[in-house]
Amino acid sequence: MSTYMAKKETVERKWHILDAAGKPLGRTAALAASILRGKHKPDFTPHVDCGDFVIIINSDKAVLTGNKLNDKKYYRHSGWVGGLKEVKYSELMEKRSDFAMEIAVKRMLPKNSLGAQAFKRLRVYKDDQHKHAAQKPELWARD
Repeated sequence: MSTYMAKKETVERKWHILDAAGKPLGRTAALAASILRGKHKPDFTPHVDCGDFVIIINSDKAVLTGNKLNDKKYYRHSGWVGGLKEVKYSELMEKRSDFAMEIAVKRMLPKNSLGAQAFKRLRVYKDDQHKHAAQKPELWARD
């Protein structure tokens, strides 16, 4: 008996909607990363990009559990001496909650070309309005 290996030419991609309202940011991001990789499919192959498209809505209403809202920080560096910048997650969730969700998902994907391809299929919106109705996305109900 031989093992089935998916090929990138035969992969069928669907569109899924994840609603982040009232759910922890990390759990929503982990679920999105799993769908982007294609781990929910029975023909998942680790070395082939077989994931689906993901639309995350209501990122403004995602919650951070515990004291993360005040303690957790997002760091970036300009590349210059003394160029380390930090932003508290309370500010980040208030001003750019869609970016907070994007970096959470991006850091859960593999750090290679497969992860970069998967990240391109992610769309994050602050409210419940999105512009992908033509793709007929399905609401993800298996939390």
